[in-house]
Amino acid sequence: MSRRTIIVTILMGMLMLVSVNAAAQGKSLPLPKVSVEFGKATKPEDVATTLQILFLMTILSLAPAIFILTTAFTRIIIVFHFLKQAMGTQQVPPSQILVGLALFLTFFVMAPTWGRMNSEALQPYLDGKMKFQEAYDRGVIPLREFMFRQTRDEDIALFVSMAKLGKPDKRDDVPTYALVPAFAISEMRIGFQIGFVLFIPFLIIDMVVSSILMSMGMMMLPPMLVSLPFKILLFVMVDGWNLIVGSIVQSFK
Repeated sequence: MSRRTIIVTILMGMLMLVSVNAAAQGKSLPLPKVSVEFGKATKPEDVATTLQILFLMTILSLAPAIFILTTAFTRIIIVFHFLKQAMGTQQVPPSQILVGLALFLTFFVMAPTWGRMNSEALQPYLDGKMKFQEAYDRGVIPLREFMFRQTRDEDIALFVSMAKLGKPDKRDDVPTYALVPAFAISEMRIGFQIGFVLFIPFLIIDMVVSSILMSMGMMMLPPMLVSLPFKILLFVMVDGWNLIVGSIVQSFK
């Protein structure tokens, strides 16, 4: 999936959350107004506004990386790719479908966190009740709480020690720039653990089929070709998608 598609999907998801919150409060969803004007800066405020726009454009360009490394997306997509490798179906389901499903599962998992960010920071900021810095400080709290729940203390200690920050007394002392990579490697670790468990039943089928073919003297027949239908049959009989999606969602604390 291209970066443009991911950015559009993120913006659509945020718009859906804002619209649902506005409908619940009996308000109409305000439509944004964007205007661009080029001219000579005559006041310091004009320069500050220009820098804010440049900062916003930089954030938008980094939106896919921020979305991937601060949400449940990393763990989900790793498990899906391990599933394809374990089953041996390299083209089915297509990667676009897996990425799309991972995105919407991410929206499902992150909905409570994003709902808090919307109600506690975004809406008060849009209503003019707080400034941007205060809205950012309050909005990042639910996201940090989510990442802390999924991150091991060992991973946090690794980046805190490499940054030479000293031992933190509480979670608030851990900076976000150290928490994000710690959360990312924790998510990859859990994703690899789930992927290892997924490999076991399919590996057993491959071994059994390979042993049977060798005992029958069929050396030239690829074992993967014979075991693939049995893997698909096993996956369908145990309702694999229901089990895997349910296990992934319930694995988040």
